[in-house]
Amino acid sequence: MKDCTKDWRLISSIVLAHILLYITFSDKDIFWYIYTAANLFFISFAIVSEQIDDKQKTSNYLLYGILSGLALYGLFWIGDWLLSILPTNWDREVSRIYKLYSPEFFWHYIVLILVFIPGEEIFWRGFVQKRLSIYFNQWTALIVSSLLYASIFIYADKMIWMIAAFFAGICWGLLYIWKKSIPMLIISHLVFDLLVIVLLPFR
Repeated sequence: MKDCTKDWRLISSIVLAHILLYITFSDKDIFWYIYTAANLFFISFAIVSEQIDDKQKTSNYLLYGILSGLALYGLFWIGDWLLSILPTNWDREVSRIYKLYSPEFFWHYIVLILVFIPGEEIFWRGFVQKRLSIYFNQWTALIVSSLLYASIFIYADKMIWMIAAFFAGICWGLLYIWKKSIPMLIISHLVFDLLVIVLLPFR
């Protein structure tokens, strides 16, 4: 087994991701500015470091992307319902996240669609998960990359956000293993985010 600790691109990018997200969540008033910058960094770093996988026809990645985005929303809807009956404060955390970080201005929606969503998929699946698969089997790479993806949300101080990110990371990571198509993941993530944040939010 190769030693991933010697992969300076992988290690440095994750460290930088944590630094950027620490700054992002340090003040909600700068969230949209700094997270935009962070995702532009994610996109740039991934593109110069790895080839972006796209092994599906356009019709295929659109179909699978839309269906998987709808399915993931359905799973999160069930999860949100469970939160309402569980004896935890996670239900209130979800409401707090919506209150603090929902888009307010038109440019928020633009960067959500054009920067946030592509940035997360290109970096966390197209670079981190792909890079980890060099050093581990694909299932270990899936779990580790999903944990790393979730870990950056620790600075939001909302445990439910980390859990949601890990679960979503597993789902999109499985899709990546299955179809090896970053455009498909971007479509899936887009459909999911539009439903959760814009069209049919849980709060």
